[in-house]
Amino acid sequence: MPPIGIHDIAFATTHYVLDLDELARYRRVDPAKYHLGLGQDTMSFPAVDEDIVTMAATAAAPILQRHGSDKLRTLLLATETGVDQSKAAALYLHPLLDLPSTTRIVELKQACYSGTAALQFAAGLISRDPTEQVLIIATDIARYDLDSPGEPTQGAAAVAMLVTAEPAMLQLDSPSGVYSDDVMDFWRPNHRTTALVDGKLSISTYLDATSRAWTDYRARGGRGLDDFRAFCYHLPYTAMARKAHDNLLRTVGVEWEPERVTAAIEDSTRYNRLVGNSYTASLYLGFISLLDHAPDLTGQPVAFFSYGSGCVCECFSGTVQPGYRQHLRTADNKERIAARTPISYFRYRAMHSDRARYPSNLTFDQDTGGPYRLTEIIDNKRTYQKV
Repeated sequence: MPPIGIHDIAFATTHYVLDLDELARYRRVDPAKYHLGLGQDTMSFPAVDEDIVTMAATAAAPILQRHGSDKLRTLLLATETGVDQSKAAALYLHPLLDLPSTTRIVELKQACYSGTAALQFAAGLISRDPTEQVLIIATDIARYDLDSPGEPTQGAAAVAMLVTAEPAMLQLDSPSGVYSDDVMDFWRPNHRTTALVDGKLSISTYLDATSRAWTDYRARGGRGLDDFRAFCYHLPYTAMARKAHDNLLRTVGVEWEPERVTAAIEDSTRYNRLVGNSYTASLYLGFISLLDHAPDLTGQPVAFFSYGSGCVCECFSGTVQPGYRQHLRTADNKERIAARTPISYFRYRAMHSDRARYPSNLTFDQDTGGPYRLTEIIDNKRTYQKV
């Protein structure tokens, strides 16, 4: 069987950005609580005519422009911010991206984990027919109640990945380690637009699940800790990566110098610090950040820890491929983050509240500066267009 993995990867975020200094000022807290305690500086926030579909289209478009869609057979969209309880959000991408009608399309959900489920499903499909390509899009808008502890960790992004045989960027390794359990640490009932969180339980469950997934990974013959050049964690907030890595070191009973811990995780957290939590996309936004900021990773193994509350966790690894830097979009990625429009605290609050009360009939004025927008919801039917 030929090697399988990530052949190309791209991301998108929102039109607006909220500076957490401004949030701290109006919430009357020390900004260090956000910058140091959480490891967050700014958070992406969607325009009125942006959602997971518009971000997904924006992330996927450059991949399809570079590679075409002739070999595309499957599109897997991972999200916990679905726009419909029945119809897959990816189906709205057909007219936006000119997708082939011979493409199977599915939406996957398991909190922040489902992007990794999509990656494993894609690898299985390609192992059956190496001529096929699978497009994965992890797209989410993290929303919590105003004035809640989770509010400063909000964010939004989409990551698109083209998975193929003979990948140009990352070859997936075998095996992987998995852990699942029924835990009410984070959930969003059907009637709510914002999540419910037991913060302390969520952190302890995350740490326990990553340790158990690592134990399963090692039991199945996975690499040792010192074999990895870098570690990518699911990032509900950036400081969680250090908590998780410190916990992993305790699990295996070794001590690393603080500088070595920083070197293992810091490059993968740089974009998340500015974008905020993006749920299913956050692990893979971290991988993009690693590729864009780390010294040459050619031939180096990278560890991935994918956690989804509720909970499912998977530990797996991949090897960065020779020539990967030729395929990066580093300048575009940094510009995409820098180009966001600052939003005032009061407009942010008004828009946050408005999104919870969308009626069944609504036309949206153009607000986004992005290439795709949501134009209307009429009789509960959503319409999108290219800008």
